[in-house]
Amino acid sequence: MFDPVIQVVILAAIALFVLFRLYTVLGRGEDNSPVQRTEPQPKPRPVDTGASDLPLPNADNDRPIFTGPAAGGLEDIYNADNSFSEPSFMRGAKAAYTMIVTAFAAGDRATLRPLLDDDVYEAWDQAIADRETNGTPAFDLLRIRRAEIESAEMDGNMARIWVRYEAELGDGETTRTARELWAYMHDVTANDPNWILDDVEEAK
Repeated sequence: MFDPVIQVVILAAIALFVLFRLYTVLGRGEDNSPVQRTEPQPKPRPVDTGASDLPLPNADNDRPIFTGPAAGGLEDIYNADNSFSEPSFMRGAKAAYTMIVTAFAAGDRATLRPLLDDDVYEAWDQAIADRETNGTPAFDLLRIRRAEIESAEMDGNMARIWVRYEAELGDGETTRTARELWAYMHDVTANDPNWILDDVEEAK
């Protein structure tokens, strides 16, 4: 039997041989040349172009940009009342159309009164009375097909915006399309922010 000391020496020699072979394989490249260890290159620092000092659009001024044929009038209204917002106005204009047409069809004078100018209310009040006398069926609003600003202007302190509507109305049996221009007005110096219906015309 082998001496235990000799066995340990033999095993150590084998381990050293294996480690040497691993180094020669793993420590060299594909062309058998030693692998060069390189330190990772630091990322280049961004060049300060001063762009961060440039003002973003509307950074100092949140003025809206108006477009379309009514842009000049809408700009005048905004200059007179900086709280004016075209998107907010159009949401209100669609809601007002729905409320007014629905109230008119139902003969709901209490709802109509605060939404209409005196002249418009008197004309619609008479139309409701005639309908009640004659038994003429009322046309309900089915849907708004189109609503867009046609024109806008400032007349003294009074802002006025014309909105073109195209809507589908029905009485349960027949359906018709209404094309109208509604003028909303608002005193920009008043505490009341609401707009009221000032005029209605048939659209061409």
